[in-house]
Amino acid sequence: MPHRPELDATPHAAPGLTTTPGWQHALPILQGRRVVLREPRSSDASSLFAMLSTEDVARFINPPPSTIDGFGQFIAWTQRQRAGGASVSFAVTLPEYEDAVGVFQVRQVASSFEVAEWGFALGSAFWGTGAFVDAATLVLEFAFETLKIRRLEARAALPNGRGNGALLKIGAVQEGTLRRSFVRHGQHLDQALYAILEGDWRGVCPAGSERRHDPLH
Repeated sequence: MPHRPELDATPHAAPGLTTTPGWQHALPILQGRRVVLREPRSSDASSLFAMLSTEDVARFINPPPSTIDGFGQFIAWTQRQRAGGASVSFAVTLPEYEDAVGVFQVRQVASSFEVAEWGFALGSAFWGTGAFVDAATLVLEFAFETLKIRRLEARAALPNGRGNGALLKIGAVQEGTLRRSFVRHGQHLDQALYAILEGDWRGVCPAGSERRHDPLH
């Protein structure tokens, strides 16, 4: 999960931005075929702790909070970052299971969302169910249509076969290898650098996808 303390810097306003975008006040609810994405709530802390603290999920991501209270602080941090215009975070839920089972984050790389980085984590019980692809499709649409991102980057540790495969499946292009750029459990691992350009996404976005954006109440 890409929550890093060094990202707590004061957000920069996008050049030429004169009004505050609606998403800085509240994120919309994004509904797909299998998942519903919404802003994380304080009540999600226990379910996110249960889903994302297991070794199979956490082994290739930045260390998640180690307690339920820590996840509560993380959720509050995501809300501050959204209000400041620096990043957005969506909790992944299912129509039949309201508790959060994962999270997607998109953050500015520079002084605006023209270039951004995203990361995600999903409870292992929901791997291989189609939930990831459905959620990623919704986040990509939000990133390129609402945030007006031109280039969306992602990193994945090379030993993380599932993570690399997931990025390739949704159309990300591997552009290089970042040598010994990720430290986990005392090991220095290489990471693959991926990117999806706006033009790439507009070419691969599934036609006829059943998506709708509902206002957050």
